[in-house]
Amino acid sequence: MIHITLVCAAGMSTSMLMAKMKESAKKQNIDAKIIAMSETQFEEYTEKTDILLLGPQISYLEDELKEKYEPQGMKVNVINMSDYGMMNGEKVLREAIALMD
Repeated sequence: MIHITLVCAAGMSTSMLMAKMKESAKKQNIDAKIIAMSETQFEEYTEKTDILLLGPQISYLEDELKEKYEPQGMKVNVINMSDYGMMNGEKVLREAIALMD
């Protein structure tokens, strides 16, 4: 199972994208646990995360979070602004899984 965590400023818009990604994963029979939360909630989160996806509005945190989490084996990436705005869960999921290669 792949564990994907979406993080944004408040956790609201990523929740909508999370639902689209879960729908896409189910259709494609991809075993994934996808959750969404605010950046401050993630600081306290202790469950497994393989891929940390950042909403475009907090892209300024990318370097800091990569430095902190990638040495632990977590992939960190910013969600494409266009895909985020269009809530393209299928494409965001595909790109997230590609990070594991």
